[in-house]
Amino acid sequence: MTRALCLPAAAICLVAAALPLAAQPKLLMNANLDTRSAGAGLEAPFRSLLTASPQPAWIGWAVPSVRSYNMGCEYVFRDGQSVSGQGVVHLEPPDHAIIIVRVDQNAVSRIRYVSPDCEIDAGGVPMHWLTDVQPAQSVALLATFVTEREPGSSSAMGAIAMHADASADQTLDRLAGAQQPLSIRQRAVSLLASERGHHGFEMVKDLIANDTDERIKERAVQALGNSKDPAALDLLLETARRNSNPKLRAQALSALVRRPEPKILDTLKAAIDDPDVTVQRRAISTLNSLPDGEGIPLLIQVIKTTKNAEVRKQAMNTLQGSRDPRALAFFEDVLR
Repeated sequence: MTRALCLPAAAICLVAAALPLAAQPKLLMNANLDTRSAGAGLEAPFRSLLTASPQPAWIGWAVPSVRSYNMGCEYVFRDGQSVSGQGVVHLEPPDHAIIIVRVDQNAVSRIRYVSPDCEIDAGGVPMHWLTDVQPAQSVALLATFVTEREPGSSSAMGAIAMHADASADQTLDRLAGAQQPLSIRQRAVSLLASERGHHGFEMVKDLIANDTDERIKERAVQALGNSKDPAALDLLLETARRNSNPKLRAQALSALVRRPEPKILDTLKAAIDDPDVTVQRRAISTLNSLPDGEGIPLLIQVIKTTKNAEVRKQAMNTLQGSRDPRALAFFEDVLR
C-alpha cells in the first residue's frame, strides 16, 4: 500500500506517481490519499474499508467505460466564481470512468461516476484508491447497492451502465426483468437504451413487443428517443404509425422530438389523422417542439387543410404560442 498526503496549501495533488496513467483521476484536491490493490478481488478490500475508521471517507477505482457523453465534470469554482465552465469538454467521450463511493457510519451514502479528467475535491476526508479492479467485479459489487430510489448521477445503476463490460449488460437485463420493482425496471430500461448500444436497443425492442406491464412498454418507447442505435428511429416511426396501443403511439411521437430528422415529419403528419385524439394532440405538440421551428410549416398546413375542428383549434393555439415569424405572418394573412 502506498500513501500520499494532499495538503490544502498545495491546492492540487497529482496522483500520477501512484496510479496507472489511464486509470486515475488526473487531479485530486484536499484528499488524504492511500492506494491498495484489488487484484485478488474487489469485495474484500472494499468491505474492509467500508467498516474502517475514520469515516466519512471515499473509495474509488477506475474501469473501462462505454464512452458516454453523460459522464463529465461539474462546474469548477474558485473563490466563489466559476473559472472554467465545466471542468472538461469532451469532444470524444473518455474511455475510462472513475467510480467513487462515499462511506459514512459503515454504510454507503453516495455513489458517483465521473470522467478521469475531472478535478476531484475530496473535501479533506480520506480517499482510498483501489487498483487492479476487474470490471465484472465492479459491476457485481455495485449491483448490491441498487435501490428503488437513486438520484441521477449518484446511482449504483448509473455507474453500472458506464462499464464497458458484458457483465453490465447482463446485470441491467436482470434489473429490467419482471421480478424487479417497477422503479428499478424503469431506470434499467432507460439506461439500456441510452448507454448500452445495440444490445440495449434489442432488449428495449423486446420489452415493447412482449412485456406485460404497459408502464414498462411506455418507458421503453420513451427511452428509444435517447438510443444511439441506428435502428432506434425506424422502430419509433413504426411504433408511432402502427402500434395497436394509442398510448404507445403517442409516446413514440413525443420521443421523436429528440430525433429531429426530415423523415419524422411524414409520420407526424400522418398522426394528425390518427383515430385517437390523444395521438392527434401529441403530434401537434411534437411539431411545435421540433428544433429551429421545423414543424411550423406543417402546423400551418394543418390549419389550412384539416376538416377536424378540434385539431385545427389546437394547431392554431399551438402556433400562436410559438412566436415564430412564419406563424405571425400567417395570422396577419388570416386577419386581412
